Amino acid sequence: MFLLTPVLVALVCILMVWIFKNSDGGTERRKGEARAQAEACPWVDEDLKDCTDVHQVEEDANGWQESEEDVEHIPFSHTRYPEREMVRRSQEYYELLSKRRSVRFISNEQVPMEVIDNVIKAAGTAPSGAHTEPWTFVVVKDPDTKHQIREIIEEEEEINYLKRMGPRWVTDLRKFRTNWIKEYLDTAPVLILVFKQVHGFAANGKKKIHYYNEISVSIACGILLAALQNAGLVTVTTTPLNCGSRLRVLLGRPANEKLLMLLPVGYPSEDATVPDLTRKPLDQIMLFYFLKTS
Repeated sequence: MFLLTPVLVALVCILMVWIFKNSDGGTERRKGEARAQAEACPWVDEDLKDCTDVHQVEEDANGWQESEEDVEHIPFSHTRYPEREMVRRSQEYYELLSKRRSVRFISNEQVPMEVIDNVIKAAGTAPSGAHTEPWTFVVVKDPDTKHQIREIIEEEEEINYLKRMGPRWVTDLRKFRTNWIKEYLDTAPVLILVFKQVHGFAANGKKKIHYYNEISVSIACGILLAALQNAGLVTVTTTPLNCGSRLRVLLGRPANEKLLMLLPVGYPSEDATVPDLTRKPLDQIMLFYFLKTS
């Protein structure tokens, strides 16, 4: 019969203590890393964290729809302008967009719905990963629904300003004279809530991968902002932090859609003001590499 000597017993006890401490330390270390990340980015929206994991899709291929392999290609129709007209058109377009501002004072005057249809159709021309078009634009005009949206957002925004965002971000926003009170959510005649679809569904119920869904929808939002400016309407880009899940439920959207942006749309109020800001000049935003010569 094997007997444990006092020395061996001591060694076994030391080993067990070491294993226990390392196991517990690993857990505490992971918790500490999570706390550090939360403190570094307290504004991270929990509703926007999820995305389609392509590797997981490959492991669970039976639940996902394969994409179309055969699509007919047709001749491309293109309009080419004379150089002088190209310069003129590009200059006029720049001048139009250079007047775009984020406006938080919006009139309650109604806007033509045909215009809203057209600007959203324009946004829908954006490129997307594998042409999945992972966007949903929810247009809200009903006063009661708009007010419910405002209540949800202001409740969360107060927490954002007082806790989540931190003093640095709140200080950076001070020059815009903005806070958690969002009157424009009631006064603007139209609210456009832009949802990204983290995945889609095929006719047979299988999931469809939406590659680069957030980048694709962000490009569509840029086109939408330009289209609104072109139509003579104003808006302010808002990203309601930690409001997405509640707004999704309120509007009856499915779980695969995540709120990316909310745009109150209308005409500026008569007493509307904007901060006196300047934009970076071209030489600060563009680098030009000339062809090297030997």
